[in-house]
Amino acid sequence: MIKIGVIGYGYWGPNVLRNFYSVHGAKVVACCDGNSKRLEKVREIYPDIKTVTDYKLITRDPSIDAVAVVTPVFTHFDIAKDAIENGKHVFLEKPMTSTSAQANELVALAKKANKIIMVDHTFLFTGAVKKIKEILDKGELGDLYFFDSVRINLGLFQHDINVVWDLAPHDLSVMNFLISKKPVSVCAIGAAHINKKVEDTAYLTINFEDNLIAHFHLNWLSPVKIRKTLISGSKKMLVWDDLSADEKIKIYDKGVDAETREGEYNLRMKYRSGDIWSPEVEGAEALKSEVAYFLDCISRNQVPFNDGQAGADVVRILEASDESIKNGGRRVEL
Repeated sequence: MIKIGVIGYGYWGPNVLRNFYSVHGAKVVACCDGNSKRLEKVREIYPDIKTVTDYKLITRDPSIDAVAVVTPVFTHFDIAKDAIENGKHVFLEKPMTSTSAQANELVALAKKANKIIMVDHTFLFTGAVKKIKEILDKGELGDLYFFDSVRINLGLFQHDINVVWDLAPHDLSVMNFLISKKPVSVCAIGAAHINKKVEDTAYLTINFEDNLIAHFHLNWLSPVKIRKTLISGSKKMLVWDDLSADEKIKIYDKGVDAETREGEYNLRMKYRSGDIWSPEVEGAEALKSEVAYFLDCISRNQVPFNDGQAGADVVRILEASDESIKNGGRRVEL
């Protein structure tokens, strides 16, 4: 039985605690939060869990094997570092840290201590992303042309991070998971309309080698909520609508072929338009699958695919995006 301590019981913390509490092979023994009313709620729902206001009572408790850190991003590094140095495995809410330097230090510390860091990139455990990965690995779309993502809604406004750091980790982690190539550069623009110090609207463009491009639209000010990703390839195209209840993924047998004829200089475009179909997608709760995988990795001493390095890769893109925004959209190498 792996004993778990949960640090943070704000917006996402209740979901993390609930899943660790119910998963086989784990026992949540303690929960920490600085808000006494939140801890009262914990005691009402989980009377067997000890509640504390000082996270070090969890990170330095020798009876606890792993901690889940579900706190504001600027606190992640100090809490995770203390946990690793005191022999704990760490489950870290996204984004992993505030800087690449912090992320790299945690990766090195965990490797030295033989401890696991898993970054909570929950979307990687959804049935939709698993199915898309399967489709891409089989080469059904052909050579990839572009990855286009829209994640917009009205709120929730953050005060310590901008819209890029709040929303982009979801889609960047999915991009890195699905695409085996490494991104080489990023250009980003953003604007702050409500809080003049925090961008609430942003557009990121990420370049890969071989002419593959990714684009991300992020917005806290949209009157409608959209969670949609388009992936185009040389053979077929795919649309993932995360808000769709029935057909989250649609595959389009559509495309464009360029051909030339002897003696002709201009390319002739041949358009393909075939069937559209929607593959079946499993409906299990992603976070439940993720915490079970975390426990399994601990038991097997196995490096998870959403490990500290995966988290650090996302932080590097976020950091580069901030740099690009501050410099008017200048291209930043990754």
